Amino acid sequence: MKSLFIDCNQQLEPIFRDVIRPDDPKIDVNTAPFRSEDLPRLLDGYAICVDDHSYLPTPIAAQCKSLKHVVFLGTGAASYMNISELKELGIAVHIIKGYGDTAVAEHTVALMFAAARDLAVMDREVRTGTWKPREGVQLLGKTLGVIGLGGIGGEVARIASGIGMKVIAYNRSPRPDTAVPLVDLDTLLATSDVVSINLTLSDDTRGFLGPERIARMKKGVIFVNTARGALVDEAAMLAALQSGHIRHAALDVYHAEPLAADHPLTKMDNVTLCAHAAFRTREASETLLRRAIDIVKRLTA
Repeated sequence: MKSLFIDCNQQLEPIFRDVIRPDDPKIDVNTAPFRSEDLPRLLDGYAICVDDHSYLPTPIAAQCKSLKHVVFLGTGAASYMNISELKELGIAVHIIKGYGDTAVAEHTVALMFAAARDLAVMDREVRTGTWKPREGVQLLGKTLGVIGLGGIGGEVARIASGIGMKVIAYNRSPRPDTAVPLVDLDTLLATSDVVSINLTLSDDTRGFLGPERIARMKKGVIFVNTARGALVDEAAMLAALQSGHIRHAALDVYHAEPLAADHPLTKMDNVTLCAHAAFRTREASETLLRRAIDIVKRLTA
């Protein structure tokens, strides 16, 4: 079976070359930009598509007659394609877990600090000649509520505990092995000074933080999302930011990516924005690409 890395960017290409081995199956690499409608042409003759973060709409996938497998670089394939619909077309989607838990957790905590101290706002102001020291929030002793205590959430909890925060967590399934105090979701939302959502996106978690749950958050909360934009009702989050109910949102993920320059979030000073980069470290990328190659190797054996 022929394989194509459909959207290898300039950052990933040298890492991919470093981790591939002489006995690995041949994987062709595309570094040129493309549109979704170009995919049937690009994937013609390929049974395996390695996908970094490109959209694969079902009607387009149906035109890719030779495609049998998508190896998605990460866990969030559901944000970029309808996995169940692709399965009906005979296309299996393979995701990769656990490759960058520490990278994402460190980014989450970095965003937490940035939001607490308005770092992005002051950076923008100083660059334009405005010298306006801003009063921030000290995180020592504050309560962090972690929603989703998997690999990433567990790492966020570990780091936050190390800087003196009180950490509580909500998990959708029992976690008797954890040292983090587990509470019900309403308690977490009502008592947390900072909330980090670290759930995997699925049909069950889409819109997990809707208007009612956002309204239950503690007034003045800092909200951090490095998981998936679709976990949160965007309109409700925007309203809470405008009213000040959410003091600051630090976001790495959005409902549509890349985020449009005229999106309301880009106009708000109480929002810190990143370009879906939480997992982007050299160390995590090496692990991610090696695991992707190993999946291709298994599929072509």
